[in-house]
Amino acid sequence: MLVTGSKGQLGWELSRTCPANIKIYPVDIGELDISNGEKVERYVSDLQPNWIINAAAYTAVDKAEQESEIAYRVNRDGAENLALSAKRISAKLIQISTDFVFDGKKSSPYLSEDKPNPLCVYGASKQAGDEAVLSILGQQATIIRTAWVYSSHGNNFVKTMLKLMSEREELGIVADQIGTPTWANGLAKAIWSCLELDEPNNSESKIYHWTDAGVSSWYDFAIAIQEEATQLGLLHNDKDCKVYPIRTEDYPTPAKRPAYSVMDKTHISQATNIQTQHWRAALRKMLAEL
Repeated sequence: MLVTGSKGQLGWELSRTCPANIKIYPVDIGELDISNGEKVERYVSDLQPNWIINAAAYTAVDKAEQESEIAYRVNRDGAENLALSAKRISAKLIQISTDFVFDGKKSSPYLSEDKPNPLCVYGASKQAGDEAVLSILGQQATIIRTAWVYSSHGNNFVKTMLKLMSEREELGIVADQIGTPTWANGLAKAIWSCLELDEPNNSESKIYHWTDAGVSSWYDFAIAIQEEATQLGLLHNDKDCKVYPIRTEDYPTPAKRPAYSVMDKTHISQATNIQTQHWRAALRKMLAEL
């Protein structure tokens, strides 16, 4: 199993949750730049993996608006390079994607078959990568879309909130963008469960959605972080930071984000028999670990 993006949140969790019967080769950009087609072909040809999990991505959402060429080079071309190399050796590929492929105009959870319509460069570059993977590999490909990922490893919203709440007296957090937080640990375990779907008679290409259960705004998420972290002693009551809701228009960003990106997990739950846990329970576990 070749795992790209090994130093990221998901790559790290994939390494530490790896089943005992699987040998993984975790690589990051220092070992393998997936945007370099020749290097990818040579590396994959030498390693001869049965599977590739592409957890590498350009994820700086706002920066991507100015660095669209770099975003596409990693998110589209990188995915295409891995897919082409996988096809040459008959390997399977799991491509990690994002809720940002949707425009957020729905008011009910997005289904895996819903038509993507990204609002920003990051979402468009990820969707282009997904399309390349499916076009090249078809039945050998699995797309897993996720959202709002955090972990005890790396940089993320949870850690940013903990830092700011310990430093500031008040914080305004966007309350009109709705989605679901996802602990990378649970996502990694779901990905490993997807390997079991690769039966000879299971011939259709697969697109799945995975987040934790439940619904949240960024404001709700921040309040939960504050409450849970205070209980665990990660934050102290003597520095009680006031957190208040603001609108998206009060916090303008270069990239447009979907206002609603809750995703329906029925497809993957039925296929793998794994159940999601509520995002707040997952948050509690991650903070306890931290």
